[in-house]
Amino acid sequence: MKYSIITFGCRVNQADSFHIEEQLIASGGTVAAAEDADIIVVNTCSVTSSADQATRQIVRKVSRENPNARIVVTGCYATRRPDDVAGLAGAIEIVPNDRKDNLAAAIGLTTAQRFGDGDGACGAAIAPGLAGRTAFTLRVQTGCDQACSYCIIPSTRGAGRSRRVGDVLSDIVRVADAGYREIAITGVHLGSYGRDLGDGSTLLGLLQAIERRSFGMRFRISSLEPMDCLDEIVDLVEGSACFAPHFHLPLQHASDRMLVAMKRPYTLAYYRRLVDRIRYAMPHASLGTDIIVGFPGEADDDFAVLESYLASSPVTHVHVFPYSDRPGTVAAALPGKVHGAIVRERAAIVRGIGRDLNRRFHREQDGSIRPGLTIEDGTLVVTDNYMKVRIPEGLPRNEWVKVQISSVGDVLAGTLVATDHEPPPTTLE
Repeated sequence: MKYSIITFGCRVNQADSFHIEEQLIASGGTVAAAEDADIIVVNTCSVTSSADQATRQIVRKVSRENPNARIVVTGCYATRRPDDVAGLAGAIEIVPNDRKDNLAAAIGLTTAQRFGDGDGACGAAIAPGLAGRTAFTLRVQTGCDQACSYCIIPSTRGAGRSRRVGDVLSDIVRVADAGYREIAITGVHLGSYGRDLGDGSTLLGLLQAIERRSFGMRFRISSLEPMDCLDEIVDLVEGSACFAPHFHLPLQHASDRMLVAMKRPYTLAYYRRLVDRIRYAMPHASLGTDIIVGFPGEADDDFAVLESYLASSPVTHVHVFPYSDRPGTVAAALPGKVHGAIVRERAAIVRGIGRDLNRRFHREQDGSIRPGLTIEDGTLVVTDNYMKVRIPEGLPRNEWVKVQISSVGDVLAGTLVATDHEPPPTTLE
């Protein structure tokens, strides 16, 4: 059996696809291109209308190019609009999110290992490099109870559900044994980790447990809501030898009026204090954010506040989301829809600011020596603070290195300083 997995959306979906792939391998599968596969799994996103459209396009494409394949569609779009997905091509199997953890069984495959506990754990991890992936994305939580006014994900992922600390630590051992050297810890609402378990577990406690063990690996904390990024978490990362100085803290908007309409439980002043504190403590840290433009009621003054703050902020990476209605959300019924041309114009402006911020960060890092991990063919390094740096040939993927940033043009380039067989420290040299 040959399989192909096509993944859209967030890191949680990436983690889910890792888990699905492990199941398919345990069922005797081997990876193949979509046009040659017997089973094609499309793991969908539905955070925006463009995400829905991307799913429709790819399902039609693979159905046309490989009409004999079993096409299995899962994820948030498949959960939200199963009838729409089923009508995209002839024979499509729908596996909603609440059955995704055991997708192989849901489509009638028998695995050689146990995958039935529903918490994301499974047998032997797939090796680094399969399908081009070097780092592992580990989901520790799914679902969300936050109810932001624009977001459909709580209805597609359900209430928050966390894996127990012991299970997470066991999974890290499994992944380390497979040869991985870096793990991204992720969740739909990662900061809510442990609230549903009833045993006192918290995200901070989980991170502290990982820090105590270290596992000879580097860990990245995936997207974290600003109100969940506690001072103690910042302190832990600052003093850690295993956690990367890399934060992704979605702002969504800089206008307090827009934040209230979005039902985001913080103010710009709160966010500003948080990221300024991180930048002061860790001048080398990467600081990513998400921004929504064109939210209903967004006036010129609101956008001016966003534009002004973002350009002066310590943020280093910006993901821009043009607002689109998600039927069933509070925002879909709000008045004051922003014209599409204005939304596109504002998105272009914010993307330009994001490029400027990223270039500024790279200039600040010029000449610095950073630890990192080789990926792809070994000539690209992802540093601890999330820069992608080209180095000369000669190393395989999945090697610890230290690089000195030597060029900050359109493509970052670096000089190889050292190779290490232990996780390098994350402090600036």
